Amino acid sequence: MRDQLVGYLFDALDEGEARDVEAALADPAQGPALRNDLELLRRAVSPLVSDRGPEPAPAGLARRTLTFVEAQSTPATVPLRPLSPVTEGSSAGRRVWLDRLLLAASAVAACVLIAPLVADAITDSRARRVERRLQTIASGLEGYAEHHGIFPTPPDGGPLSRAGLYAPTLVSEHRLVADDGTLLVPGSDLDRRGGFRVPTLDELEAAVGTARFDELINTMGGDFGYTLGHRGPDGRLQPNRNQGRSHHPIVADAPGPCCEKSNNHPDGIHYILFEDGHFKRVAVDALHGEDHLYRNHEGEVAAGIDAEDAVIGDSHHQP
Repeated sequence: MRDQLVGYLFDALDEGEARDVEAALADPAQGPALRNDLELLRRAVSPLVSDRGPEPAPAGLARRTLTFVEAQSTPATVPLRPLSPVTEGSSAGRRVWLDRLLLAASAVAACVLIAPLVADAITDSRARRVERRLQTIASGLEGYAEHHGIFPTPPDGGPLSRAGLYAPTLVSEHRLVADDGTLLVPGSDLDRRGGFRVPTLDELEAAVGTARFDELINTMGGDFGYTLGHRGPDGRLQPNRNQGRSHHPIVADAPGPCCEKSNNHPDGIHYILFEDGHFKRVAVDALHGEDHLYRNHEGEVAAGIDAEDAVIGDSHHQP
């Protein structure tokens, strides 16, 4: 399975092969070693992230190239070193030079045309990986809800009352693997940093009151935000019940500091997972309709004021 890791990292495997790799990564026996190897590969290729976008062609490149080609085709062309058996001053020599220039110009044009296609392929690959990870998260949440009757719900108050607590909750019940990258968006800051691992609930509770605790609560939810739930008429935080609503978000790309949009995707796309288990891609200009994704109906980053007021919080946000 180790020889499949490179293909898995770059999403070059078919669906069946990818599922086999994911099953091996989650396997208690071989999973830890494979996940370690996968992390090493991620770190090795992380410098390539800075080149994921196509380099824009310099302004006026096409015009300058054509001007240069035209100049080389005139009799005033500066002669090249003799190319035997063609003499440098002959018309054949000029044709050889012109052919070479045209070939070079064609190569430049090909690069300009192909680069966006390569960038699109990388973007598509990245999107498929995010979608597979959301499916894994959805499966973990659904399994938890079937067993407990509710989705993971943080306590009403206290230091552990955080949106990101859903991740240690699922990891502690072995519904997610702590270090397989499921909660990361490929190419994100957290992904490039490397070494990401979701703590268990025991580890989190043991860290309360230490500097380590602040670090854990800021990252334990990964690159995805989770529902902050809602408060009842008595002001108490209500359990996150699975009502199977197709319009009610439960997980999404985590908000940035402004809590208006996420910084996970360079193209501005946002992924939202709903209660019924389906997800969709939403452009940033269509992110907030009647119900703001990251703020409640009172404009606050806090639990909703009623059952239909959905709010997605970042890992450290408190209901």
